[in-house]
Amino acid sequence: MGHTLPLRVVITGGPGTGKSTLLAALADDGFATFPEVARDILQAPGGMALRAERPGEFAEAMLEAEQTAWFAAKPGWSVYDRGFPDIAGFLKLESMAVSIDVDKTCRNLRYTGPIFRAPPWREIYSQDEERIQSWDQAVESDLAVCTAWNKYGYELVDLPLAPVMDRVQFVRDKLGAWVASPA
Repeated sequence: MGHTLPLRVVITGGPGTGKSTLLAALADDGFATFPEVARDILQAPGGMALRAERPGEFAEAMLEAEQTAWFAAKPGWSVYDRGFPDIAGFLKLESMAVSIDVDKTCRNLRYTGPIFRAPPWREIYSQDEERIQSWDQAVESDLAVCTAWNKYGYELVDLPLAPVMDRVQFVRDKLGAWVASPA
């Protein structure tokens, strides 16, 4: 973790796949982490209504918050719960065009390291006040965000369906291999 430049890594995938749990464990393991901006917006007053009634404005709010997090990266590894292409995936799910701002940001503000995908995992999936999607909608969301990441030239690395500490070790191993021979 002794790099002088920020190395930005993302954990993506559909809702309820253990991304936030993994992010918390990585933070405990010494990584700089950035939580999911969508959840913060949804938890704010009016956030759920914004998503439901004005998804385009919700996407703009996510973009602004993601940009703030992207520019806040410090030297070394920074791990993000979702990233810019997730916003493009959300817009596609909402049958909306990807805005010029979202597209331009996805093309110009690039993540450095591996993009980890937390695949759908039925055994741990549960709904809550912000995670309102059914299981089928969660799987559809995973497909949309993965398609968006691929569209913007990223290769996804699937996380194992395993306990969180095994996932932490998997991330550490992949990051170590990436540093040894970056793509």
